Amino acid sequence: MTTQPHPDAPVRPRVVLGVGGGIAAYKACEVLRRLTESGHSVRVVPTDGALRFVGAATFEALSGQPVHTGVFEDVPEVPHVRLGQTADLVVVAPATANLLAKAAGGLADDLLTNTLLTARCPVLMVPAMHTEMWEHPATQANVALLRSRGVVVAEPASGRLTGKDTGKGRLPEPAEIVELAKLLLARPGALPRDLEGLHVAVSAGGTREPLDPVRFLGNRSSGKQGYALARVAAQRGARVTLVSAHTADLVAPAGVDVVRVGTAEELRRAMHEVAPAADVLVMAAAVADFRPVSLTGHKIKKTDRDPDPVALTRNADVLAELVERRRPGQVVVGFAAETGDEGGDVLDYGRAKLKRKGCDLLVVNAVGDGKAFEVEHNSGWLLSSAGAETPIPHGSKAQLGAVLWDAVRALVEP
Repeated sequence: MTTQPHPDAPVRPRVVLGVGGGIAAYKACEVLRRLTESGHSVRVVPTDGALRFVGAATFEALSGQPVHTGVFEDVPEVPHVRLGQTADLVVVAPATANLLAKAAGGLADDLLTNTLLTARCPVLMVPAMHTEMWEHPATQANVALLRSRGVVVAEPASGRLTGKDTGKGRLPEPAEIVELAKLLLARPGALPRDLEGLHVAVSAGGTREPLDPVRFLGNRSSGKQGYALARVAAQRGARVTLVSAHTADLVAPAGVDVVRVGTAEELRRAMHEVAPAADVLVMAAAVADFRPVSLTGHKIKKTDRDPDPVALTRNADVLAELVERRRPGQVVVGFAAETGDEGGDVLDYGRAKLKRKGCDLLVVNAVGDGKAFEVEHNSGWLLSSAGAETPIPHGSKAQLGAVLWDAVRALVEP
């Protein structure tokens, strides 16, 4: 007996998850789990090669739907046409060199390649292969052709490959694949290759100012917004340098160069080092305004008497320095985490900061009560030095990133 969904039940986005025949096929199980647990209806369409790495029973158990590879199974349902026609998104992870070649050539010799031909929704292909295969002119030509047709071919990660090999071609982590998938479901045009040829530098996370070998002054920034900005920029074709202060154990985005820092002064030096060669500078990090005047070389002990006051000194204003030293044509973006008070609301303080800092764009976020810090979503306003004020609706931090890069692209000289 088939149970029909309640007529008032929310519509679940329909995702086809294609799985290619590479060792990274095992990661597709985590992609599938994350998608189903976040409310998506997922139909897995593996290749025969994929089933040599992960059995059909695993995909069926995790998705709750049948798994087929050929066009002559379940023929009355015409799956080789219906799956693509009814999908809201097709994700192929891993996309092997063979699959990319078939998709570019329009071949259709199994259920997955037929589905790719009939899909009229966004298609996200996530490559995974050895570095030599990824860099081969044939693969690069296939990727360029697919991208010219509107297919989103993600940048692979760098790291451990099969055996002892390392290099570019590793499948990005499942969480990153799911974030890109959700972004395309929310904004189908969010990942054009419109930042190619640009070098962008993004700061992220919260700085920590040491008091002694154990304690520090810090803030609640998780770094998730800065990492989302870097991830979206890389997938839109930019060369990205991510200057990362303390984060909540975030994995580096695929295709991004990461510079690790701890204190505000370390972040300042790193940003000034990368700034001269960058086309765009984005200060999304939560930089401490103050640091202790002196660092105690030993742990401050708890005693019966009241502790001595901690003397503080002001840190440099990194955003203001970057604006002051920017070269012609360089775009500088700031972030403002604000709360309202008797002196004004969040937007009032954001406008004042934009005027005071002199940056080209400023993202203003209201913080507190589960907003902005340590959460998966964000909202706010995008203020321009030209006077435009664009509300950013509540959505994922990747969605905010897409809004910001749209605005940056309009400012960058061609």
